[in-house]
Amino acid sequence: MSAKLETLSQNLQKHFGEKLKSLKLALGEITIEVGVSDYYDLMLTLRDQPDLGFEEVVDLCGVDYSTYGDGAWQGKRFAVVTHLLSIANNWRVRVRVFAEDDEFPSVPTMTSIWTSSNWFEREAFDLYGIAFAGHDDLRRILTDYGFIGHPFRKDFPISGYVEMRYDPDQARVIYQPVTIEPRENTPRIVREDTYGDPAHG
Repeated sequence: MSAKLETLSQNLQKHFGEKLKSLKLALGEITIEVGVSDYYDLMLTLRDQPDLGFEEVVDLCGVDYSTYGDGAWQGKRFAVVTHLLSIANNWRVRVRVFAEDDEFPSVPTMTSIWTSSNWFEREAFDLYGIAFAGHDDLRRILTDYGFIGHPFRKDFPISGYVEMRYDPDQARVIYQPVTIEPRENTPRIVREDTYGDPAHG
């Protein structure tokens, strides 16, 4: 671990101590995990303490762990992962928080701390169905208003539930059940008889 990351790690442990469920170093970046109840206060401290100084949200996204590790995952299903940048201190941190309820995943919004998290949270809501408590404009941002479900969830069908088309008789766009038949394509591979034989080049 570099001296800079060692300093950041010590600062994180000094401010949060047992509130950190985990602190890991991978690929030259520290990832911390925190519980939902401590999430908002921790993020506020990450921004406001000069020896942390994370003034910018680089990214915020949802994650569905239901098939992680080939289905061996035993923890909560949905997480929100936030990447923060400190320009003043020239370091980054990744913060992960798991939603407590898999049926209705919810975590506090960060829009009052970093206004730029607004659209990131709307995207996580749209694609994963994660609600952000306190968000003042939580609505879909990528799919259309009549869309059913959340397409980045691992149990969402590849073809979706409905399709949209223009109906010339009604002179408007309508929704109808999906007409695509599920199928599996197996590619046909043709090779010479001597393929892979070192004696025949």
